[in-house]
Amino acid sequence: MVDLYGRDLITSQEWSKEEIDATIELAKKLKRQYYEGTLGDPLKEQTFFMLFYNTSTRTRASFEAAMTALGGHAQFVDVSTTRVGEGEMPKDVARMYERYGHGLGIRILESAVGYVYGRGNEFIRKYAENCDVPVISLADDKYHPCQGLADLLTVQEKIPDYQGKKYVISWAYSDKVRSWGSVQEEAMLMSRYGIDVTIAAPEGFELDQEIIDTCRKNAKGSGANFETTNDLDGALEDAHIVFPRSWASHKCMMDGIKKFGKEREQKLHENYVDWKLTQERLDLMDDDAIMMHVLPVFRGQEASDEVVDGPHSIIYDQAENRLHAQTAILTQTMSKNYK
Repeated sequence: MVDLYGRDLITSQEWSKEEIDATIELAKKLKRQYYEGTLGDPLKEQTFFMLFYNTSTRTRASFEAAMTALGGHAQFVDVSTTRVGEGEMPKDVARMYERYGHGLGIRILESAVGYVYGRGNEFIRKYAENCDVPVISLADDKYHPCQGLADLLTVQEKIPDYQGKKYVISWAYSDKVRSWGSVQEEAMLMSRYGIDVTIAAPEGFELDQEIIDTCRKNAKGSGANFETTNDLDGALEDAHIVFPRSWASHKCMMDGIKKFGKEREQKLHENYVDWKLTQERLDLMDDDAIMMHVLPVFRGQEASDEVVDGPHSIIYDQAENRLHAQTAILTQTMSKNYK
């Protein structure tokens, strides 16, 4: 039997496939129990601290709802209300929270680290190295494991015969500057599960080569295909799933926004305003294709309202599954006696 008690979750890539399978199956079970009102309280009197360096819509709400459903408490901590900004070290903060609670979640990316790639992930690992309770990544600039697991749950629900299906992760225009965590986690996890993943992006918007190499290795191990392309329309032909999302250019992420320049980055995005998921592009896909998005989706930029609100969009079901995937993650990592 899989035992994840006390384990950190910084990227799904660091959990075995057996451990992920067990998490997804537990999420399905807990989702049924949630609606039946038979979930119980496996985390009764336990506290999950959530340290947020960045804002959130879904992550905070879904973790708070999950801990409430499990009989525990999630405590939101805005880092600006702490002494971290005055120089208090992650080591000291981690060792304090482990004595107050039973788990620690951390969200740190983008503006909190100056868009310097990898810095947010480094911070989370510093906390994890000095914390005896499980540390859960609530998103950093490199990975977003809770989103990835929720999305895998969603794909399995919507497309039970998902293996061999084509999933296009598409760069999409936005005037916002966003980091790579969710798209990279998605690509690694889906390629690990036998799904043919294509990353479509304009030249200059390449992701981390190490992550791309991991995706290729994952795909080889699962019997799937993995590719990158600059041809959006070609990528979408007969695809079964599409995820249109803006992300920062490669050089911007390597240099950081201060050095590269925010206006320079935004002007670079403007060269590709036509990279948007429209109904015409959706029509290139399989008749039963679905559109996914981790949200927020920038309407009229990343995708048209017609697509976002249309019958192929499953964004709200996907968002709900953050709650159910996280009940499984929290239960497995924080409940010693759960069976």
